[in-house]
Amino acid sequence: MTEITEVVETPEARNDDVLRVVDLQTHIRLRNGIVKAVDGVSFTVRRGEIVGLVGESGSGKTMTCLSIMRLLPVASAKIVGGEIWLSGRDLLQQSEGAMRRIRGLEAAMIMQDALAALNPVLTVGDQVAEPLRHHLNLSKPSIRERVLEVLRAVRIPRPEERLAKYPHQFSGGMRQRIVAAMGLGPSPSLMLADEPTTALDVTIQAQFLTLIRELQEQTQMSVLWVTHDLGVVAQTCDRVNVMYAGKIVESGTVRRVLKQPIHPYTAALMESVPIIGTDRKRLYQIAGQPPDLLNLPPGCPFYDRCPIRMDVCREAFPPRTSDGDDGFVHCWAAAG
Repeated sequence: MTEITEVVETPEARNDDVLRVVDLQTHIRLRNGIVKAVDGVSFTVRRGEIVGLVGESGSGKTMTCLSIMRLLPVASAKIVGGEIWLSGRDLLQQSEGAMRRIRGLEAAMIMQDALAALNPVLTVGDQVAEPLRHHLNLSKPSIRERVLEVLRAVRIPRPEERLAKYPHQFSGGMRQRIVAAMGLGPSPSLMLADEPTTALDVTIQAQFLTLIRELQEQTQMSVLWVTHDLGVVAQTCDRVNVMYAGKIVESGTVRRVLKQPIHPYTAALMESVPIIGTDRKRLYQIAGQPPDLLNLPPGCPFYDRCPIRMDVCREAFPPRTSDGDDGFVHCWAAAG
């Protein structure tokens, strides 16, 4: 039998790292067991870079973001291990008071459902101004001017007329831009975008993606973009991390991962994307179902669905193998 040792992925610190996550573990305690929602996740986001986090629903993408912000949704969810470094500080060592100062000012988050993220009884102007009042020592006229500035930046037409409007008076695309404006107001160094285009139609989604890319290039803000849409990754991101069952199974530049996927799961995701101009009569689908996170197998979590599985895949999670560039993959086939 092959001797197996567990290899923990620990990305090397760089001077241009804005966010560095090392072996992050977030567990949710249920009556019948513990769900390892985030299971040893490590990655970096560099200054002025957009990094994708992609995977099926339930793979742990949103829980990773909520762990970074220390905004876990239920009392039974707890970060049990790892490190989260933001601009040289480990967020897991910060007090709740310190985190309230960090959230919004240094790291902001765009939620998936803009209508749910906005308060229906407060005007848009008040909600965009709230993080400015909380974090910045500005006069009322200065706050109003900054609110107008960020609303113009996210392409809200006639912002002076819309400050007193309520969320229900805006379209879905405009509400998503307003949520982005709330995050952009204090000029954070890091933005976590949790599937912000899911509820938008294709045309508005394309406009929003272009807008975020333009704003990111202008401000050199770093972005962690969470999505299940590989088309969005191709259009928006510089590097991408592929998640499966709470783990990152592959990471690399967008060009390499999408053109030459190494992990069978990544390859299957690419095969599932419809291609215009082909005569394929039936879309490819990945066989089987994701594993039960309450009863994860000891080896690779993709084992039961993998077309190239080997006996060793059932014994332990595969070690990190370099892709020859700046990325890696966790696959016994790649490890040789």
